[in-house]
Amino acid sequence: MDIEKTIDRIVESGISKIYPGATVLVAKPGQIVYQKAYGTLDGVKPTNLETIYDLASLTKVVATTTAVMKLFVEGYLHLNDTVGRFLSVEGPKRDITIQQLLSHTSGMPPYSDLWKCFKGKALLEELIKIQPVEQPGKRIIYSCLNFITLMAIVEKITSQSFDQFVYSIFEPLGMKSTRFSPGFGENIAPTSEREGKRLVGLPDDELAYYLGGVSGNAGLFSNVVDLYKFMSSLLEGQIVPKNVVKLFTQKIVQAENGKRHLGWMCPESGGSCGDLLTEKGFGHSGFTGTTIWCREDGLFVIFLTNKGFIKRHEEEIMRIRILLHNVVFGGIECSGSIF
Repeated sequence: MDIEKTIDRIVESGISKIYPGATVLVAKPGQIVYQKAYGTLDGVKPTNLETIYDLASLTKVVATTTAVMKLFVEGYLHLNDTVGRFLSVEGPKRDITIQQLLSHTSGMPPYSDLWKCFKGKALLEELIKIQPVEQPGKRIIYSCLNFITLMAIVEKITSQSFDQFVYSIFEPLGMKSTRFSPGFGENIAPTSEREGKRLVGLPDDELAYYLGGVSGNAGLFSNVVDLYKFMSSLLEGQIVPKNVVKLFTQKIVQAENGKRHLGWMCPESGGSCGDLLTEKGFGHSGFTGTTIWCREDGLFVIFLTNKGFIKRHEEEIMRIRILLHNVVFGGIECSGSIF
């Protein structure tokens, strides 16, 4: 089987039906195996490897989890620290731990429509007040509110705005195109429409948008060039030591309805990772049609699209993701482990 042609066929099958264009990069730390841009940004302008996409929930791992890892290794927090240690909150939320936020076992509701009533700092303050709806530690409820809370904790500890702290991590890695809400740009893939206007360089996610463009759950923009630098640096222990990366990407947090790593998703058959990854793999997906998945030997796949340009709630992309990851992880052999 010609893996490159198979990847092309799979990704191209979604062009104009699911997304106008996409970029794919397959690599190991420091070694690109395959990379290619497909289709267009908007039905007209061709994509390229530097095309910038709205990462959506990849923000949770690329920005927020990374920021937490930095503060962890520098001795500012540990996994059993509680929200109440850092933020002025009432009720049961005070006792939710950093680990429960990272693993979505906090019991917090999935989302909030408070963005309809509040904006900016006022919105953040109201979101932080929201209490869990289930007993923390019992079940996985995937919640954007967990990572907005983590953002607020990062800001409290660092006395910096979240974006500036995150950029201080990215910039030494040469990640020049990775920014929150970069605004209009010729090579930024547009997503859905909001308030009658096409979104370009502004978050598709409502909470991130109405928080002002910077959020712990979504709002980061990047391309495969920068994300290759990020993943290589992460796996090589250049951002934080390898044993800390191992903790966040290999630890299994077990709940009655599933498993998670810390910040990162734990592979499950039928998920966006495909059918081959073991629990030692890790990755994440984003609502706009983005994914990063990594096998335990360090082989990783970055797949970026702007599916919201065609249909915001298009779910057919899941099949493309599964096929892509099965072909890559099933057809490219490596040996050993990254840790």
